[in-house]
Amino acid sequence: MAKVMVVDDAQSDLKLMESILRGAGHEVVSLTDGDKLEDQMQAEHPDVLLLDIVMPRRNGYEILRALRRDARTRTTPVVLVSSKNQESDRAWGKKQGADEYLSKPFTSDQLLSVVSRFAR
Repeated sequence: MAKVMVVDDAQSDLKLMESILRGAGHEVVSLTDGDKLEDQMQAEHPDVLLLDIVMPRRNGYEILRALRRDARTRTTPVVLVSSKNQESDRAWGKKQGADEYLSKPFTSDQLLSVVSRFAR
């Protein structure tokens, strides 16, 4: 199974994703903000990162751009997970370097499917 890092400032969303992923046998590392995420990803080596967009301090787009500039994290698959669900949001997320975009609310099957696409 995959090692999945989840970054979301909403505790309810974080707990939901943890529950679904752990229930499917994945290892989960959860964070409530993206501060020093590049260093944390280097230490944890996740197979995939699930990243919220709307967060305090650094939003998901800023974090994603920083991850793509950093040689240590450049190739880690990133899935943006957000309630921003317009086609323009999806296009912008992909332009920023996201590998995939998952809109909230999502089903367990949708979450597990997107993670399985990037699991090593």
